[in-house]
Amino acid sequence: MDKSYQPQDIEQRIYERWEEKGYFTPQGDGEPYCIVIPPPNVTGTLHMGHAFQDTIMDTLTRFHRMKGHRTLWQPGMDHAGIATQMVVERLLNNDGVSKHDLGREEFVERVWEWKDESGGQIARQTRRLGASVDWSRDRFTMDEGLSDAVRKVFVQLHDEGLIYRGKRLVNWDPVLHTALSDLEVLSEDEDGSLWNFRYPLASGDGHLVVATTRPETMLGDSAVAVHPDDERYKDFVGQEIVLPIVGRRIPIVADDYVEPEFGTGCVKITPAHDFNDYELGKRHDLPMYNILTDDAALNDDVPEAYRGMDRFDARKAVVAELDKLGLLEKVEDYVVKIPRGDRSNAVVEPYLTDQWYVKVDPLAKPAIEAVETGRIKFVPENWSKTYFDWMYNIQDWCISRQLWWGHRIPAWYDDDGNVYVGHSENDVREKHALGDISLRQDDDVLDTWFSSALWPFSTMGWPDKTKALDEFYPGNVLVTGFDIIFFWVARMIMFGLKFMDDVPFHEVYIHGLIRDHDGHKMSKAKGNVLDPIDLIDGIDLESLVEKRTKGMMQAHLKPGIENATRKHFPDGIDQFGTDALRLTFAALATTGRDIRFDLGRIEGYKNFCNKLWNASRYVLINTESLEEGEAEFSSADRWIRSRLNAATADMHQHLRTYRLDLALQAAYEFTWHEFCDWYLELSKPILQSDESSDAAKRGTRQTLIEVLEATLRLLHPLMPFVTEEIWQTVAARANIEGDTIMLRPYPEVAEASSDEESVADVEWVMQFILGIRQIRGEMDISPGKPLPVILQGASRSDQERASSHTLLLQRVGRVESIALLADGDEPPAAATALLGDMRLLVPMKGLIDVEAERARLLKQQEKVNLELQRASGKLGNEKFVNNAPPEVVTQERERVAEFERTIVQLAEQLEKLDELT
Repeated sequence: MDKSYQPQDIEQRIYERWEEKGYFTPQGDGEPYCIVIPPPNVTGTLHMGHAFQDTIMDTLTRFHRMKGHRTLWQPGMDHAGIATQMVVERLLNNDGVSKHDLGREEFVERVWEWKDESGGQIARQTRRLGASVDWSRDRFTMDEGLSDAVRKVFVQLHDEGLIYRGKRLVNWDPVLHTALSDLEVLSEDEDGSLWNFRYPLASGDGHLVVATTRPETMLGDSAVAVHPDDERYKDFVGQEIVLPIVGRRIPIVADDYVEPEFGTGCVKITPAHDFNDYELGKRHDLPMYNILTDDAALNDDVPEAYRGMDRFDARKAVVAELDKLGLLEKVEDYVVKIPRGDRSNAVVEPYLTDQWYVKVDPLAKPAIEAVETGRIKFVPENWSKTYFDWMYNIQDWCISRQLWWGHRIPAWYDDDGNVYVGHSENDVREKHALGDISLRQDDDVLDTWFSSALWPFSTMGWPDKTKALDEFYPGNVLVTGFDIIFFWVARMIMFGLKFMDDVPFHEVYIHGLIRDHDGHKMSKAKGNVLDPIDLIDGIDLESLVEKRTKGMMQAHLKPGIENATRKHFPDGIDQFGTDALRLTFAALATTGRDIRFDLGRIEGYKNFCNKLWNASRYVLINTESLEEGEAEFSSADRWIRSRLNAATADMHQHLRTYRLDLALQAAYEFTWHEFCDWYLELSKPILQSDESSDAAKRGTRQTLIEVLEATLRLLHPLMPFVTEEIWQTVAARANIEGDTIMLRPYPEVAEASSDEESVADVEWVMQFILGIRQIRGEMDISPGKPLPVILQGASRSDQERASSHTLLLQRVGRVESIALLADGDEPPAAATALLGDMRLLVPMKGLIDVEAERARLLKQQEKVNLELQRASGKLGNEKFVNNAPPEVVTQERERVAEFERTIVQLAEQLEKLDELT
């Protein structure tokens, strides 16, 4: 092994070998274990959320593969209709070309070209992350096989009456010119106005005042509504209003929907442009006046002066005209919930249009029951409540999108507008005996989530009956973020039960979303976004700035992104390697919703990789001669084997329950603290001392190599590259057969391996040594200086242990001698540490210059007191506390607490010096 760990020298070489040898394909004849990857969108590159999620799935996959399961991690990518079309349209627009200039066929060809470029980049990134997916089964949602599955599902649901076409109100994105599902609309509070208008009664006997936040829609009003129990307006119900500007006579109706407390208690009703008004309009059989074009401009069904106006310009014009007519009662400031498209950020309009829908209720009932009965379990369980809240209130699903990129709806129209659904045009002609009449296919495509809902079974060959479906459906677990429980998880459950007559997976592990170290969402505009590959390979500041700003479509944002990047990453990003990144993600796999990613943490896990590398070099150097013969195992040998067994039990428990954070904690504590910090040190006296027998040395060498090899297997699912590289050398040394660590069995818990006596003995030795180290630290004594130790109040057990482990105490603890203080004898002036009921006394005479040490401590005490006064003064300044950033105030409070702790410690050390004089 090289002297230092260099991830860039091993990772890609190892991955290429794994893939070339076919290790990622299902192996052996064990119980099947399957995870389907949430397919990333082909819209660019993988982000931190993908890398986090892939780490979780790969850890589980490698764990189960090593446990002997026939393991499949199914890879693939999603065509991402709206998102991908937007990216390609922007690229074309940069060249002064629109999709209409190209036409549908050529535009779709351009998107396929983009898919090949972007998909290749995503596949390369996935490999860099160490993902052990079965590349031979790679799928894309618009592959021919998956497209066949989409058409079959659509046709079957339509034939069963579960897909229908209807003119209904939809969320309309006027920029993308497509309908959106409710889940694709983000509504947030924004400052707006509430206008109060006078609507004249047709009788000429006065007016009613209505309140609205969207004045332009009054041109499409069909009625004014009041609550049936509102005494103020009972006599008006049944009368008519003359709609200002338009001149149309509209009725006054009574409906429970109206809130008497809102505004004046009179509400204008625009059924074609408001979802609640739409339902009220159906109840009262009101006409629906659509006044908008698909660009959200006013159409020809409004007075001529307003035709062609943008909706917001029309708003101003309508208000001005009503004011001019004396019909503007008042305007109030009002917080309005504004719906925006999650892709375009355009204000979405309720818009009356023909769309295709899935009748969801018959599909939702079995999907609800599957979770209620435990056939599917959410982890953590509380996410099932989120699932139920949505499923119990589910609405029919609008599945048509006015796009060119996606699965085109398999429906054809004749010249009379009749619609025919089938797998193909030929199928439609044969099915309906249409002969040679003219047919045209529906221009719309399906919502991306429609094909994604089939992912667990379409990727395995459905609708054909395949071996993969028999073996790997349903999958074991779905790993995903909470943000797509509705988009994806619920729909996979509904479609899986419908078309496979079984759930698509047995567990749904829901993880949080990656944020920056301050808890903020990562975005280019904030300059805090991280590319996982940059963390693996490292990148200097100027290259990072260029990467983030090169070829930007919105040039005005470039300076802000550059400044933010320089602020967040002034020194660029260091090279950490894949394993350190994966360990960081594992540590973050908690039960929280928001997960803060801190670069300081990944630095610590890079150190862990180095620690394991250096420990392995020590073991290999000291096991060059693994001669056969009788082996005698020391207490330390038996202790480390017992601790390995305990760590193994913890790993099994935590990985089974998806607590990667706790699994990593157990593995880290064992590897760093117990194996590296303690056992390797405890092994040195045995291997290096002439007092040790050959059998004892053989026992320790055997323990070193066996425990290291098992530790590598224990760690492999979390950090696959460094463990594979080290294992290749260790396996050869230990004569272990096998070509790769990933196909070796995962360590199992040995029921009889707990050696309580050895554990107790070694823990006593460790506490003894820690007590001596504590005294060295407190008294500023050199770590290498041997110290005499006197045992006060030692029990028979303490005396036996001190005698049995003298070699370890002397070599590891740098103890010069151990003596017993007889009962009744006066102890000398000494520094003291406690070990149970026994005192460890280190006589100070001749070890330190008491006066020099007192002077040093007093000087340090004076310095700390000054720092405490400064920090306390800041916190006593009301202006500082109120105006400084909260994190700065918190940091100052932490400094004060630390200074106070230091002062207490210094006082204790001075008191000990006083005892010595």
